[in-house]
Amino acid sequence: MKEVSCKVLLYLKRSSLTASGQAPIMCRVTVGRSMVQFSSKLTCTPALWNVRERRLSGKSREAVETNARIEKLLLGIHEAVKSLSTRPGGFDAEAVKCQYQGSLETRMTLLRLLDRYIEGLRSRVGIDCARTTLSTYVYTRRSLEAFIRRRFGLPDLAFGQLNEQFIREYQDFTQTEQGYALQTVRHYLAVVKKICRLAFKEGHSEKLHFAYYKLPRQVATTPKALSRASFEKIRDLDIPVQRRSLSLSRDLFLFACYTGTSYADVSRLTGENLYTDESGARWLKYRRKKTDYQARVKLLPEALVLLDKYRDAERETLFPHQSAEVVKANMKGLRGLTGIPEALTYHAGRHSFASLITLDEGVPIETISRMLGHSNIQTTQIYARVTPRKLFEDMDRLIAATSDLRLIL
Repeated sequence: MKEVSCKVLLYLKRSSLTASGQAPIMCRVTVGRSMVQFSSKLTCTPALWNVRERRLSGKSREAVETNARIEKLLLGIHEAVKSLSTRPGGFDAEAVKCQYQGSLETRMTLLRLLDRYIEGLRSRVGIDCARTTLSTYVYTRRSLEAFIRRRFGLPDLAFGQLNEQFIREYQDFTQTEQGYALQTVRHYLAVVKKICRLAFKEGHSEKLHFAYYKLPRQVATTPKALSRASFEKIRDLDIPVQRRSLSLSRDLFLFACYTGTSYADVSRLTGENLYTDESGARWLKYRRKKTDYQARVKLLPEALVLLDKYRDAERETLFPHQSAEVVKANMKGLRGLTGIPEALTYHAGRHSFASLITLDEGVPIETISRMLGHSNIQTTQIYARVTPRKLFEDMDRLIAATSDLRLIL
């Protein structure tokens, strides 16, 4: 084994403090006349750094944990030098860096493992994976790559290069620089945690990264339902015959208002989902694509009229196919033509069914839950808003029911 002079110097990069005021710990390796600098992927509070000892001073939790990682870093570099010394020929500082960090071409990395997982999802689309699920992972991959290039100047990161600050800085990046909504950020962070769990399970990572990192709390939003005036404007809108696409979108939306079906479900309905009971009433029965929970609803006369309008023996589905993108665009067109104040989406029809069509007309919330195909009645309570009209009617019934009661003091 050749004797090689290798010096390692640790120092702070005080000009590049993180959002939390931490300074990156840099590593400078010198072999002979060659020298290379790189980030150790460690940070610390600048005031704790001991320049002479190249360690953190004190016995705080941060000092103890960071010093332990520094020792592991130095040990890793020593092992890299030892390994290179056994090979024929000389080596320089760059070779030590590459040996320590590991070659990105041969080591399983964060984005590479995410790519492999995405390919697995792509092969299962339509079987046990929805296209929307696949798109979430694809968009996360794009966002994550942009962050790694911006923050580290690298195309990818090995799992050994990750630290607890990584996911927090990524959250800040997605919210501030990319401007994503909190719900989107939650999805992206959940994907990162899932891939890190997979890496630990398969042995690509020695540490289960971000196991104790809690996703940002989801902000509860009240589902939007149409007012009766807005619903009637859409229902009574006179659409020219030549605008068939807009007319179909309006009718699909009205069907959602009368039955509570989502777009994913109404686009899959066939004649097998219709049946007639002993009294001759027509029913719609289907399993929801989202939860596979069964929903059943008695068809209102208005819903039957829409089914008759689009009846076609040569077509398997009850309604003609219309892509989600076209429906979304036509919803905006309907809002512009009617001038309603509410933001109009197809799913607003499901909300309107829960509140405007059923709850306002006195249908018990337990029944509404079964018609919507909810496995938990708490979900229905979110959908079904109590309107002032419903509140007044319920109070009137209460007053009438208790009119013969006498309070005795």
